[in-house]
Amino acid sequence: MTEATENPFASLHYSNVYLTILALFGFKLFIKISLNCLSYFYIIRGNRKEAARISAEFYDFGQGHRSWGERSPLHDAAGRGRLLVLRNLILKGHNVNVLTLDHVSPLHEACLGNHAACVRALIAAGANVNVTTIDGVTPLFNSCSVGSAACAEVLLEHGAKPQGLVFQPSAIHEASRKGSERCVDALVRAGANVDFDIPHVGTPLYTACVSRETECVRRLLRAGANVQKGKYMQSPLHAAARKDCTDIVKLLLDFGADVNLRNMELQRPADAAPPNSLTEGFLLVYEATPRSLSQLCRQVIRDRLGRERFHLIKALPLPNLLRNYLQYM
Repeated sequence: MTEATENPFASLHYSNVYLTILALFGFKLFIKISLNCLSYFYIIRGNRKEAARISAEFYDFGQGHRSWGERSPLHDAAGRGRLLVLRNLILKGHNVNVLTLDHVSPLHEACLGNHAACVRALIAAGANVNVTTIDGVTPLFNSCSVGSAACAEVLLEHGAKPQGLVFQPSAIHEASRKGSERCVDALVRAGANVDFDIPHVGTPLYTACVSRETECVRRLLRAGANVQKGKYMQSPLHAAARKDCTDIVKLLLDFGADVNLRNMELQRPADAAPPNSLTEGFLLVYEATPRSLSQLCRQVIRDRLGRERFHLIKALPLPNLLRNYLQYM
């Protein structure tokens, strides 16, 4: 007599085991498909951080359990500006390019904390100066965000790209928005494009006008920024007029801004200014006043020179008064 005949419950027992295994496999497959769909949904919505968190917590990337905001001892030392601790960790062999799950490096943290000495130490140990977070943020962007010209200059000296791609956060736009004129100067010297146009943001000059950062506007214009180029058909002069910032309006007009340029709503800058404001009154008077010959001559000379040759003005055999005049100094 067989075992199955002797024990009629044996086959039933094995069947239940197989069904349980099949059910667990099906449930696990359902969970994975659901999480994949959820991650894809967050990627489509632009929330790549949340997608990364889901993938990291549930799929683990083969690295064991890690939390989304995991930071290494190097991150902590760099972010707090603890140079001696940072150097000791580097000497012990800690990886200076270690990343959190959202790809923040110790160099990002050092720049965000305005710790130039830590930045130098990390770079000397081989830190990647052009590393980007999951959102495309670079250490240079962080430096400009906090107005740290010292960190920005160190990064640029060691090969940081002054200009990112159009879909990445732009360092020169951030410096212009935050009023970090020294960062603007450092970026311009390193070759950043002062007319870099991001479709949904505009140019750095337009950004500075929207933020009412007069000194950044001045630095960008002296560096050769196109005074007419803003965001779509909105000129920097439209932005300054709308913000009722007369100082910036005067500065833009000195550099040749077109007072009659119309935006998509067919408004002139005077129309964009708040009604009965000082800026509106100034623009209306300016429209009716002929330009001075000296101002027109300076603009023509600068146009003929071109932005690429502005730096040669100081070498021209001219009196200092004329050189300063051509450089708006």
